[in-house]
Amino acid sequence: MNPKRANRTLTTIMMICIIVTCLVLMNVLYTMITKTHLRSGVVVTDYSNSAEKKLITASRGMIYDRNKEIIAQDVDTYTIYAILDPSHTGIGDVPEYVSDAKLISEKLAPMVNMSVDEMMEYFEIAQANNMYQTEFGLKGKNLSTAQKEAIDALELPGIEFTKSSQRFYPNGKFASYLIGYAQYDEEEQRVVGKMGVESMLDEYLKGQDGEERYNSSASGTVLPGSKYVTSEAVNGNDVYLTIDRNVQVALEKCMEATMKDFKAQRAWAIVMEVETGRILGYASYPTFDLNERDIKEYRNFPCDSEYEPGSIMKAITYAAAIDSGHYPEGKTYQSGQFFMGIDNNGQAYRASSKAESEEVIYDALGRNYGTITFEEGFARSSNVGISEMLTKYLPTNVFEEYLDRFHFFQRVNMVGVSNEATGVKNFTYPIEKLTTGFGQGSSVTAMQIVQAYTALLNDGKMMKPYFIDRIVNSYNGDVIEEYSPEVVGTPISKETADKMRDLMNQVVNDPKMGGAYNRYHMDDVEVIGKTGTSEIASNGQYTSDMYVNSFLGAAPYDDPKVLMYYVFESPDYMTYTGGPYQSAFRQALIATGVSGAVASGNGDSSSANWQEYEMPSLVNHSLDYANEKLKPYRVNKVVIGDGSSIVKQYPQAQSMFATKQNIFLLTDGANITMPDMRGWVLKDVQQFAAISGIPIQSSGSGSVKSQSVAAGTTIDASTEIKVTLK
Repeated sequence: MNPKRANRTLTTIMMICIIVTCLVLMNVLYTMITKTHLRSGVVVTDYSNSAEKKLITASRGMIYDRNKEIIAQDVDTYTIYAILDPSHTGIGDVPEYVSDAKLISEKLAPMVNMSVDEMMEYFEIAQANNMYQTEFGLKGKNLSTAQKEAIDALELPGIEFTKSSQRFYPNGKFASYLIGYAQYDEEEQRVVGKMGVESMLDEYLKGQDGEERYNSSASGTVLPGSKYVTSEAVNGNDVYLTIDRNVQVALEKCMEATMKDFKAQRAWAIVMEVETGRILGYASYPTFDLNERDIKEYRNFPCDSEYEPGSIMKAITYAAAIDSGHYPEGKTYQSGQFFMGIDNNGQAYRASSKAESEEVIYDALGRNYGTITFEEGFARSSNVGISEMLTKYLPTNVFEEYLDRFHFFQRVNMVGVSNEATGVKNFTYPIEKLTTGFGQGSSVTAMQIVQAYTALLNDGKMMKPYFIDRIVNSYNGDVIEEYSPEVVGTPISKETADKMRDLMNQVVNDPKMGGAYNRYHMDDVEVIGKTGTSEIASNGQYTSDMYVNSFLGAAPYDDPKVLMYYVFESPDYMTYTGGPYQSAFRQALIATGVSGAVASGNGDSSSANWQEYEMPSLVNHSLDYANEKLKPYRVNKVVIGDGSSIVKQYPQAQSMFATKQNIFLLTDGANITMPDMRGWVLKDVQQFAAISGIPIQSSGSGSVKSQSVAAGTTIDASTEIKVTLK
């Protein structure tokens, strides 16, 4: 190559490099001075090389009833805010701030239930204080996903959202003191259980938050492709309870009617399986809405309220006498009044006159039934009969031993409950030993009562009450903790339990002398039980204007499966009825398969014999085949679609189904018609929606009373369907 040409080429290359370097330096200097890229015109201060961090909130675990109906869940909520700073622009200089507050207010205010003037006040305050952004008070918080999507559709510049999670309780008032509630805690920066199961099992439910990182512009815009997750959120574990939603809803209605109709100040009730101790329903009134948390009473009466139970305790006294061999079977005594004297050894005895007595004990309402047997005395709930038994037949020290064997005056220690009371045993003076026998003087808790009564109803085996069934990993379904029936003692023999069931049968089913016959006798199932009425002590004196009324019933008589203990404080101890109790108890009998029918599409709730069956496999078979296979069973087939072949079924093959249950069969036909849902329970409505893919909105509780779309109407996923339960 010519040396001169080579030199010229080298010089040219060097000049080009110098020019390029100068241009780069000029661009850098220009950018440093003006904060604007020379070639593109992009403002470099809009970008940040530092990584931002954002919390990925874990979902709190769900709480379900025993049939997997939702009791507590997390729902997404949103807080709306407006960006006011003009520097908040996206890539390409797209404005992302509110430039016309009046126009935005006119469009946005109706979406969050605000007036235009009300929203403008927030804008004016923010602008006057040169604020970067503004929120809109309480009305701008806790917006639903539907509200957010509706606002997003308006495409309002500068209107953005922050997402959060809120604990939601679909049933409102629902075993509120047992379930408790969870809410956002500013100090812990998460949703925290504050009461009940939500608090006691918070470590299982809470989950573990994750984290993501990203680069953003100075105005806050996330740079595309810069987002990455550093740690995944781990959702909380799910908790399954033994509570049955249908039983609980019926129990809530029972409590509401009791408070209103009988002018009760307090009321509480427990529904429980006799043979297992599983609690199906639990209520304490006054109550509160789990979503509103309008709490006026903080005591959980069945567990932490000590009260004198009244004649409910007479069954324990009789059981102690029978089991210890001190029962005066077939013998008689004089009812009406009992003059209690005290002998030289400090023991109570029956004096012959009031003059030589220390105390006088009367039968209720001053009644005198004459000379009666102890069996009749139990049926009539005679206080004098208990006093006669404890002074003449059953030594009080033996009776006290049985109180211990039945675990009175000690905590039940039920998992998921705090602040459980022990009761108070007043058993020092002779009068206290007698009054404890008929439920006055000493105090107990409702949980102690139901636990003790399981021995009377369950062949002598005493079952520990429990309401938490299991705790489950929400990802893979693995069981983390599981709770099973637990025998906590055998205070009496099977023979004693058999005799006690006979005595309790008289109380409810003998029309002549049964003290519970008029209120609690049921024609379709043989209920046994015991009533109780007691005075309330205040400042060392018994009041004359407020009483504790109660009834513990169980069914069926020959093999009790379920009990319901019902207590309320009221000035009415004479004229109240057993209607509220019977309504709730019937639902408990249905739930446990004792009597009645599962709610069906035709609203039939007659007391037919209840049976359980194994579901056959119907998928990929013809509809005719399915009809033939289900023919022997008294069930309600709900056929979805107009096809001839089954593609989905509920219940699943080999699972159990019951008399009068709705059986859902999805066919391969495209045309779906609206069924008559009247009488369906919420679970049926939810199952129809799940298997058909057609969303349904529901309100209320109980069974379906009305539906917005008439039966027989063609429906699809876009049809707006609402059902009301009552």
